[in-house]
Amino acid sequence: MKRFVSLLVLSALILVLAGCAAHTHIVGNGAQGNAIDKQRQWYVLWGLVPINNIDTKTMAGNAVDYTIKTEQSFVDIVIGFFTGIVTVGCRSVTVTK
Repeated sequence: MKRFVSLLVLSALILVLAGCAAHTHIVGNGAQGNAIDKQRQWYVLWGLVPINNIDTKTMAGNAVDYTIKTEQSFVDIVIGFFTGIVTVGCRSVTVTK
């Protein structure tokens, strides 16, 4: 029985840690270099109301070809673990030029 519980807990941890979601948007031909601008988008009420506005066009600057990656990273999950009790959550937005 103890082994079963350990296996169940390990399986749950693997599923939680593998649950990071990401969306990638390629603009033009995609990133041509390795210049990165990263910001964190904050929400309240479980993601319904944004607190700050992230403008990816401003983050890209004058670049014509760039890649936008929006993700719920491991760090965002850890932050959400502590701030989720007051319904605050976040996600990372990365622009690579």
